[in-house]
Amino acid sequence: MARRGVVEAGSKTALVTGASKGIGRCFALRLARMGYNVVMVSLTASDLEATAKEVQAANDRVWVRHYTKDMASMTSAEELFAWTEQQAIKVDVLINNAGMFSFCDVLNTPVERIERLILLHNATVTKMCRLYAQDMAARGGGYILNMSSYSIWMPYPGLSLYSASKAYIKSFSVAFSKEVRDKKVYVTAICPAGIATDLYGLSPRLQRFGLKLGALMSPDSCARRSLNGLFRKQRCKVPDWWFRLLIPLCQMLGGAPMRWLRQFTMQFQK
Repeated sequence: MARRGVVEAGSKTALVTGASKGIGRCFALRLARMGYNVVMVSLTASDLEATAKEVQAANDRVWVRHYTKDMASMTSAEELFAWTEQQAIKVDVLINNAGMFSFCDVLNTPVERIERLILLHNATVTKMCRLYAQDMAARGGGYILNMSSYSIWMPYPGLSLYSASKAYIKSFSVAFSKEVRDKKVYVTAICPAGIATDLYGLSPRLQRFGLKLGALMSPDSCARRSLNGLFRKQRCKVPDWWFRLLIPLCQMLGGAPMRWLRQFTMQFQK
C-alpha cells in the first residue's frame, strides 16, 4: 500500500517557502522523495541553490526549481504567483513555511521589524492562500500547509508579536479550510513547539542538548509529522502528543510565575 501523500514521480508539484534551511529544507526533501516536483523559495540565493541541488539528488525522477524572493513585502505573494504562472507551474501542494522569530518587548522592537513580521506571517500567508487555492479549486483540488506555532498558547512577555501573528495563521487556516473544503482544497495549520533550527538563535550545542531532553524536535521529525497531518486533511495539528498535554499548563501561567518569567527572560530579549 502506498504511503499517504505519495504520488507518481513528477505528476504533481509542491511549492515550499523558506525552503533553504531548517524545516523548509526537510519539507522539500520529503516531498521530492514522495514524487513531487519541488519549487523552492527563499531569501538567500546561495543557500537556496545549494539546498536545491541536494533536493534534486534525493529523486532524479522529479524536477526541482528555485526562486529567490523576500516574502516579507506587500506584493511578494502576487509576484511569486505571477512567476509560477509565467513558468507554467501549477502548484498542487503549497507549504507556507517562511517565517521570522522575534523575542523582544514591543516597545523595544523597531517598527520596520514589526511591519516585516506581520507582513510575512499574516498578509503574505493570506494572499498566498487566496491566489493558489483559487487555482487549485479550478483544477480539482490541492493541499495547503501553513506554519503556525505552539507559542499561540504562550502569549508571554517578549513573544507578543510572534505569538499573536502565529495565532492569526492558526485561526485563519482553520476557518479558511472550512470555506474551501467542498472545493477539495485541504488546509492545515501546524503548531510545532521548539525546533532544533537556527530560527531562535540557539547555538548548535544548545540545539543538541534540547533534542536530548525532548524539549526540541528535529526539523525532519516536524516535517514528517506535519505532512502526515496535511495528507490526513487535519485542520490543525500539534506535532508530538506530549506537547498537546502541556497546552492547559501554558495557558494557566500568570501572577508571580509570569512576573518572574518576565524578569528572567529580559536578559535574552533582543
